[in-house]
Amino acid sequence: MLKKDLLGIKDLTREEILEILDLAFEMKKLLNGEKYSQALRGKTVVTIFFEPSTRTRLSFEMAAKYLGAHYGNIEVATSSVVKGESLIDTIRTVERMKADVIVTRHNMSGTPHLLAKYTNASIINGGDGINEHPTQALLDMMTIKEKKGDFKGLKVAIIGDIMHSRVARSNIWGLKKLGAEVKVAGPSTLMPPQIEKMGVKVCYSAEEAIKDADVVMGLRIQLERQKSGLFPSIEEYREYFGINEERMRLAKPDAILMHPGPINRNVEVTSGAANASYSVIEEQVTNGVAVRMALLKILCERRN
Repeated sequence: MLKKDLLGIKDLTREEILEILDLAFEMKKLLNGEKYSQALRGKTVVTIFFEPSTRTRLSFEMAAKYLGAHYGNIEVATSSVVKGESLIDTIRTVERMKADVIVTRHNMSGTPHLLAKYTNASIINGGDGINEHPTQALLDMMTIKEKKGDFKGLKVAIIGDIMHSRVARSNIWGLKKLGAEVKVAGPSTLMPPQIEKMGVKVCYSAEEAIKDADVVMGLRIQLERQKSGLFPSIEEYREYFGINEERMRLAKPDAILMHPGPINRNVEVTSGAANASYSVIEEQVTNGVAVRMALLKILCERRN
């Protein structure tokens, strides 16, 4: 059902999202078993990240290797990009080395969409600026489906820097398509104008958003934003929007706590909440590998 590339959740249908999640659950069985398959034998996956990453880049590497693909990673700091080579020339060079899938992350929104026009290789968006982070949203949705079964009528609270969060945008697109209700909360300076047009409810306190929620999702506070004066201090953010055990008691008794990582502990989420039985943060990491295995398999099969 997917086309050549995975550029954003906004572009996917409900059916496409569910197809990916169904295959991801099959891939998780492989992960929990022998962790080895020849499904992508003869295929090549390359990652090119222009921003730092641990979870996303490494999980794509592990996903490719678990499925028997060749894997390569371009270190941008030591690549020809620093010599002035254009992004398009870089992508074309990688394609000429017979890459089937190229995973890229860039600080400029829309970069993967541009690159997809200039290569026959499949492009996967590993995060572009403040636009989207589709694979993170897919692993989040997989985790929710695993714990809650269905999305229809599910109440999800997303707390933090909504303005600069590509994770929030991708999750909102996906969760709304699957039938969930989404509330967002954060400092007013970190709330995008007219975000209500995405179909979410804006709350003016963490308590309002978390009350009766089935899923509570914290977002990483980008500490560089604090230096820009977009909120008074880390301490004030923690006091008004930090997710702690007391605030989690406002959610439903069987609510789960999520975070895309890396966590600034005792800022967005207290250690007590992150380590509690309702936290599924570590399970999200495992599901990230399964989702990326599913995507690589789907896109490589489309190329046959």
